[in-house]
Amino acid sequence: MNTRTFLATQSNGLTRAHCENGGWKIDSALDDQIVHCLALAPHTPNLVYAGTRGDGVLRSNDGGNTWLPAGLTGQIVKSLAVSRLQPGTLYAGCKPPTLFVSRDGGASWAEIESFRRARSWWWRSPAEPDLGAYIQGITVSPTDPNVIVVGIELGAVLRSSDGGETWQGHRPGAIRDCHSITFHATNGDWVYEAGGSGAGAACSRDGGHTWHQPKAGLDRHYGWAVAADPAHPEVWYASLSAMSARSKRFVPAAHVDGEANACIFRSTGGAAWQKLGGGLPQPLNYMAYALITDPNAPGHVYAGLSNGDVWHSTNYGDTWQQLPFNLKGIHRTLVML
Repeated sequence: MNTRTFLATQSNGLTRAHCENGGWKIDSALDDQIVHCLALAPHTPNLVYAGTRGDGVLRSNDGGNTWLPAGLTGQIVKSLAVSRLQPGTLYAGCKPPTLFVSRDGGASWAEIESFRRARSWWWRSPAEPDLGAYIQGITVSPTDPNVIVVGIELGAVLRSSDGGETWQGHRPGAIRDCHSITFHATNGDWVYEAGGSGAGAACSRDGGHTWHQPKAGLDRHYGWAVAADPAHPEVWYASLSAMSARSKRFVPAAHVDGEANACIFRSTGGAAWQKLGGGLPQPLNYMAYALITDPNAPGHVYAGLSNGDVWHSTNYGDTWQQLPFNLKGIHRTLVML
């Protein structure tokens, strides 16, 4: 654990937790930036990308300590994904919904113009004052670099099987109000999604072609984060909260600190969802905006809460311990190096 570094997005900038001289040190970066998302390069230690509002993409080669521009200046970058099979290939999803690709680690970018033809006029996001939709999630297959799945908030989940040359429209069974979407780390058949409609969580077992929203065992349906065990793709996790807060009737409880009324659930082999406790507060008053699994440690799962607390389980979520630091807040994204 002491070798880990955690990076969390704040309302402005980032908070970084890393171990130094036997203890955890917390520091800040990019305080003058609005950072929407983070993405790690799977095979390059300490390489991190950040997507910002208006300043495009930033790149850190030292685990988030220092940052340099990496293109797309002027764009509102809402999501990023790095290909596991093509080093240096990076996708950026923006507002309004446009998709860009870099083949050289952010040195140069090109718009995937075919995505514009896949856009629908009725994509609208209630999360934005202007109701403007955006690409909330991008994920690339770990076994076929040409398979890309993109989630819109609010609008659709789209799929390309030819590297973005053409796009299939909204995938049957997927959640239109996408909050997070990810392929399994090594199995290209499994894709996972959390969202704000339907069951709140969905999965695909055919590489994103078709989807299923398992509901058995769920007692709340506003989903935000998903993650899957690296060795067992049939074991996956989702964070879900109540649809509305007590004090703010028309605001999802997830986004009201102290009133999230949230839980973390585990699905195993298609059985009914299990609500995870084992030391976690029940329910969580602060939303688990991030769920992370360790590709080198099956059974390990981390949950990052909106108040900055991070919880860790070593046994597939059966029991949990709170880590001895606080990130001051986690506003939608947490990564672990």
